[in-house]
Amino acid sequence: MTQSKAIIIGAGVAGIALSIRLANKGYDVCVIEQNSTPGGKLAEINNNGFRFDAGPSLLTMPYLMDDLFALSKVKNTFQYKKLAVACKYFFADGKTLLAYSDADKRAKEFEQQLNLPPKILNNYLQKVKHLWNITTPIFLHKSLHQWQTYLSFDTLKRALMLPFIGIQQRMSAMNIAHFKNNNAAQYFNRFATYNGSNPYQAPATLNVISYPEHFEGAFYPTEGMFSITTQMVELAKKVGVIFHFNNPAQEILFENNRAVGVQCKNDTFLGDTVISNCDIYNTYKNLLPNHPMPDSIKKQERSSSAFIFYWGISKTFDHLDVHNILFSSDYRKEFEQIWDKQQIPDEPTIYINISSKYKEDDAPKGCENWFVMVNVNGVSTTDWEDKKPLLRKTIIEIISKRLGENIEPLIVSENSLSPIQIEQNTGSYLGSLYGAASNKKLSAFFRQSNKIRGFKNLYCCGGSVHPGGGIPLCLLSAKITASLIPNTKH
Repeated sequence: MTQSKAIIIGAGVAGIALSIRLANKGYDVCVIEQNSTPGGKLAEINNNGFRFDAGPSLLTMPYLMDDLFALSKVKNTFQYKKLAVACKYFFADGKTLLAYSDADKRAKEFEQQLNLPPKILNNYLQKVKHLWNITTPIFLHKSLHQWQTYLSFDTLKRALMLPFIGIQQRMSAMNIAHFKNNNAAQYFNRFATYNGSNPYQAPATLNVISYPEHFEGAFYPTEGMFSITTQMVELAKKVGVIFHFNNPAQEILFENNRAVGVQCKNDTFLGDTVISNCDIYNTYKNLLPNHPMPDSIKKQERSSSAFIFYWGISKTFDHLDVHNILFSSDYRKEFEQIWDKQQIPDEPTIYINISSKYKEDDAPKGCENWFVMVNVNGVSTTDWEDKKPLLRKTIIEIISKRLGENIEPLIVSENSLSPIQIEQNTGSYLGSLYGAASNKKLSAFFRQSNKIRGFKNLYCCGGSVHPGGGIPLCLLSAKITASLIPNTKH
């Protein structure tokens, strides 16, 4: 009997993970990618002896990667280690905080640096754990768009609890009310940015985002974040997946409303099942030109974007860690400028990732590779090259002031990435990092489903659809989509 064929458009994290899962279900799988390399946002940059992970820089829930090797019955070659410190925080008032992975060390650090009693911190984290236990089984592991999901009494019970887990309260309001400590509230408000949302608008339910970091830990792949991509591609090839690079998809083909293939720039691929790992907005706009885009997608608020500088620094800074946050002095104003005014913040919060702290060959000896990122709104401007010099100057001034040293003369290598470049490189509409934002009460629960309605054998996965963006959720998106696709018949 002829083997069932599955065509996946896009070699991002979810697309590669789904290819592995479908190959293990007996499908003949091919992945079509417009770029010359896989990974989507999870790419890398090499410049003058410096190596940078171009996109995501933090790994949580690494067991989701382990699952792919176990499923494939292939020796696990993906190596990672738990970080002793998840991130170092620099507050505008001069205080610093090490977010230890060890719970006791973390509690002592909060008490010593922020004058926050351990009982208050632990009570808060127990609330986060409660949120996680209620939402995870249905939100992260199942499709919310199938009636079968709600037939289970346990699922129904959890769904009925949703109105009582922070839906009616804003994230920032819950945090300041609990801690009555501006620094602690700012620390936990930051987790809204993990899915590109605004803590002053998003529901308090999003405090669940901090669970993996505080209860499971932050991790770093020994070969860098890009090794997530390379390891998955190698595994996919071992289970028979075929990749076609430099071949942009142009249109999904149908026969009687049934997806039967993909027309690409260079080839036509025919198959039994088609999956888009592209941004759902551009899936409709570019790949389904004869089918109207649903208003729910057309009008949805997009997540925040980012402007990133990749700097080779000709010095090492012992008081910086692998992950560092330099908080703005007025967090509310920063988010008002990003979201309400769609402006570049006057004083942005700055994230600095230095992977050479753990992977020494990412920078020449005596140097460091700085991935420097600020949050921006993708729709705020299109003339990013004109805005770039002032933003660069602002970032350098803030970092230099906080570190007590002018860093500009230390920059010996430079690349940058703007929202419009993110959109061009990855197809993410308006350069959004996580697809749709989750600023409304139930927006996180009503993202695009993993099955595209109205069509037979047409599915989707990735950061712009359920359950959301970021490496762990993209891996889970692939798992959910795979569960919706029927097993092959032998």
